[in-house]
Amino acid sequence: MKGKHQGVQKRLLDINPRALYMPCACHSLNLTLCDMANSSRTAVSFFGIMQRIYVLFSGSTKRWKVLLDYIPSLTVKSLCNTRWESRIKSVRAIRYQAPQLRLALSHLRQASDSEASTKSDAKKLFDLLGNFEFILGMVIWYDILFVVDTVSKRLQSSSMCIDSALQQIEGMMQYFRKYRNEGFESSLKVAKGALQLKWV
Repeated sequence: MKGKHQGVQKRLLDINPRALYMPCACHSLNLTLCDMANSSRTAVSFFGIMQRIYVLFSGSTKRWKVLLDYIPSLTVKSLCNTRWESRIKSVRAIRYQAPQLRLALSHLRQASDSEASTKSDAKKLFDLLGNFEFILGMVIWYDILFVVDTVSKRLQSSSMCIDSALQQIEGMMQYFRKYRNEGFESSLKVAKGALQLKWV
């Protein structure tokens, strides 16, 4: 309701000129995440790969069944452009089930009844999921989205008040300040450990 020349905000201000426009904190968080991700080629590539994984498996019921055979609990999700914090579900599904997901991709690339394009896509995605840059991005983005999703849910609570909202946002900012100094190193260790253990 940002339109101050026409639209809802303008109509409210016509009725009461003292009405205060306050942007939605959750929407502002989403816009921040969106701008942050779109300003990084690595992030754009990372989420592009995640979307390709979803598209490959959701393209047919047979492929989706293969996915569910290997991943019984969390499934991959389509990426939503309007609710960025909801991407945590997609990242979580891959972050904690990467070995199983790679087995599902391996099944698709070796299946005799798979089309050539499916085999090719599955092979590319299988290789990308074992790539160190993707693994590191997955660890970092999971940490970021987990914190933002937690704060976003609290901000949407019906019992949320201004003081509490400010505390939540300040806590998140402190987390990111600390993450900027220490988070990359810890994420690097997690990603290297995953690569050495060949869990992906």
